[in-house]
Amino acid sequence: MTQPQPLLTPATDAGARVAAGAFLVDVRSEGGRATAGAIPGATITDRDDLDAIFGSVAAPAISLDTPVVVVCGSERGSGPVAEALAARGYTNVSHVEGGFPAWRDAGLPAEPGAGAQDPAGEPASSGPHEPVRQRA
Repeated sequence: MTQPQPLLTPATDAGARVAAGAFLVDVRSEGGRATAGAIPGATITDRDDLDAIFGSVAAPAISLDTPVVVVCGSERGSGPVAEALAARGYTNVSHVEGGFPAWRDAGLPAEPGAGAQDPAGEPASSGPHEPVRQRA
């Protein structure tokens, strides 16, 4: 039996999947999130330690049929993670075409990072916001 291949999904489609209940995983580095911005409600994990969130291959912590959306700085970062999840047996995995920049540019929920700028070219104010929380 062949494993399902993860979908490379446009940001708007990924956002719709998340709005419909998909598990959103952000595998960007802490520095990447601090500079570019964060996604409220995303689960943060190290791309090299999927067991921390997903459990071991032998004992998955999340049902294998759970829809999962992976985001990184680009699909070069999220693609290998999505492929690793598919190899673990996850059957409904996608990752964001264009990564976090495409997510943000599509107007999907995002908190500005230290490197964000407003349309006038000034650094954007992050203003009051909820901290990003990890899903257990």
